[in-house]
Amino acid sequence: MAKLNATSTPDEFIYTLAAYDNEMLAASTSGLYRSTDAGETWQLATASLGLSEEVPATAVVFSPDYPEDHTIIAGMAGGILRSGDGAATWVLGITPPPPPTVTALVLSPAFREDGILLAGTMDDGVLRSADRGYRWASWNFGLLDLSIFSLAISPDFASDETVFAGTESGIFRSTNGGRAWREVDLPIGYETVLSLGISPNFGKDGTLFAGTETQGLLRSTDGGTTWQKLGEGVLDGPINNVIVSPAYPQQKDVAVLCNGEAWLSRDGGNTWQTLWPELLEEGEITALLAPQGFTANATVWVGIVGGEVKRLTLA
Repeated sequence: MAKLNATSTPDEFIYTLAAYDNEMLAASTSGLYRSTDAGETWQLATASLGLSEEVPATAVVFSPDYPEDHTIIAGMAGGILRSGDGAATWVLGITPPPPPTVTALVLSPAFREDGILLAGTMDDGVLRSADRGYRWASWNFGLLDLSIFSLAISPDFASDETVFAGTESGIFRSTNGGRAWREVDLPIGYETVLSLGISPNFGKDGTLFAGTETQGLLRSTDGGTTWQKLGEGVLDGPINNVIVSPAYPQQKDVAVLCNGEAWLSRDGGNTWQTLWPELLEEGEITALLAPQGFTANATVWVGIVGGEVKRLTLA
């Protein structure tokens, strides 16, 4: 287990982990951190900015074309940073006022061609960039709730232009690349949607998972038209993260974070088993990263409250 920094406080919160091979990034309440040895050691990734105080980092993503383009996008408290050299240097994206607090980031799977990114914000709805993160504009037509907690982008975005936004009151869907939005009807009524997970074969299976604050986990298999509640009696608490296997639906593995604990389903969400319950003795899990999915011997990283990152191998 490795701490992000020597001065991490017991309440430091890791929001997001991202990885490309042995290179990792961690967005936390004390800043943005980078590791080049698969999480064994960490350094502040924004040192080149010469900041006089810590600025919380809330979201971070690698470009789908990393490392060819060396592009990284980071959401901060008060702005969006862009690096084109693998986090060596950064530029601040131009965003509409007021300075946004970013909660979620997604990149178009066709980022190399279209340069499109979307950012969810705490109070200012969805921001959209079509120039690889240099300039951002608000795209909130039809978005009745501007408190965004999560985003999910279709793997076929280049052709279907579909994006989902989880908000304080439910889910909104865009089918024109995030320019306009329509509310999705949920069987639970108005409910905060903290996390979204989308099937890599969404264009064919229409599968989307929604983690809520008080109503557990929902699954749709028709692109968000109808929904089924999952994990009743097991997933009783806020669902802060949903990870869908990169091989879904051939491998129907889905993992969630619920009440600071990791849970795994091998059958698309019908049944669940807890992962690493012993970790609760060290602290609640706040972030989960599984780039290889959840097959045997796959490597998984977890962020633990207090600013620690632990590397685990699935049995």
